[in-house]
Amino acid sequence: MIETLVRKNIQSLKPYKCARDIYDTGILLDANENSFGSVVPHSGSEINRYPDPHQAEMRKQLGEYINVDPKNLFFGVGSDEVIDLLIRIFCDPGKDRILIAEPTYGMYQVCADINNVATDFVMLNDDFSINVQETLASVTPDTKIIFFCSPNNPTANVHATETISEILDKTNCIVAVDEAYIDFADKDDSCLKLLNSYPKLVIMRTFSKAWGLAGIRLGYCIANKIVIDYLFNVKAPYNVNSLTREVFHAAFKNLDKKEQMVAAIIAEREYLINELSKMPQIEKIFPTSTNYILFKIFNAAAIQKKIAEKGIIIRDRSGQPKLMDCLRITVGTREENNKFLLALAEVLTEVKE
Repeated sequence: MIETLVRKNIQSLKPYKCARDIYDTGILLDANENSFGSVVPHSGSEINRYPDPHQAEMRKQLGEYINVDPKNLFFGVGSDEVIDLLIRIFCDPGKDRILIAEPTYGMYQVCADINNVATDFVMLNDDFSINVQETLASVTPDTKIIFFCSPNNPTANVHATETISEILDKTNCIVAVDEAYIDFADKDDSCLKLLNSYPKLVIMRTFSKAWGLAGIRLGYCIANKIVIDYLFNVKAPYNVNSLTREVFHAAFKNLDKKEQMVAAIIAEREYLINELSKMPQIEKIFPTSTNYILFKIFNAAAIQKKIAEKGIIIRDRSGQPKLMDCLRITVGTREENNKFLLALAEVLTEVKE
């Protein structure tokens, strides 16, 4: 039962009831809003009014797009808010633990640290796949959430859904799978097909990557209704603002552009891989199902700094486990990619092994 994993004080929590939980139509004189309007020009949203705390229209529209019942959807201020809320709901501070598979996205541990929740680590295999035996052996009676990122950041590989289902079968934990980059992978790589079979599965996604909407800070998760209900109980009353909602709805009028951008990014990804493979100094280019490429090269830190001096910023990932001398580049436009390739070629003549 999911409830057995939820913190006792959260189970008994009486969530704050905001005005829009009770009424959202009529002459609204109940929430101490400014009835005269706003100081900024009209944007299409009534920004003098609080937004819908239930995100009903957003959940309906997204649900139709990904073929998920709206009751299984929750929106957050980026997927980072979802990560934080999950830890706050399921983990007692100073007692419970989360488990993450390294190397991976750093915010799982940061959110746990903020909430005074301990983090345990299990290493991915050398090919960055999940080591099932070591993962299961790392689960303790106090482990409440296991976080996976698939496709994984920064290693760019997809974790097999069969592996995720095996861990769900053999543990009594919430398994949260971060699918921020799933639009750049094969559709069969998503854990969405597992959702109906596993009530403890939570899938997190974002509008920051394929949708090109990082600036509006909007993420969401797909989960069992019990989990969704707890998320709504714990979140801030109006966590998704009206302007974000407006951009969200506008995005669904441009679905063709989203698909075109994804296709263009994948094409440029292949172009970059092809060009990088011509450079003998690059030891390895790792397989990718994302909008970035991880590659191993001698003296990575020095190379990253030299490229930065030329005005091109890529990420040095050498500080993470199993990623010594690894750099990560986000796929850019053809012009940006060519400037990077030229800068890299120039730097390779300056920096010696």
